[in-house]
Amino acid sequence: MASDLPAQWHVFEYEGFDIRVHAQPKPGPQNAERYGFIGHVCLHGANADVPGEAVHFHADGDDAYKTAEDAVDDARHIGKSIVDGTHPDLSVLSIVSHHHHS
Repeated sequence: MASDLPAQWHVFEYEGFDIRVHAQPKPGPQNAERYGFIGHVCLHGANADVPGEAVHFHADGDDAYKTAEDAVDDARHIGKSIVDGTHPDLSVLSIVSHHHHS
């Protein structure tokens, strides 16, 4: 059976948020498998497809991981830094305040 299942998302609950991460294969030198990732942080149980409900992040263009696990692990740390407010560029304040006003 060919796998037509949707891509595997890893979900980590952290401080009332869901950190969702998906490792993506990317071509490396000499066809060596390398991985990047995409991910997002949203309030636990929120629909991340709704605009304003999630903070999206992804691996930098130069980042390449030898295994999908490495990519997911690094992405999880980035997601935690977004929740903790230690990430230099991204913050969950927008999605938190978005919720309090509705």
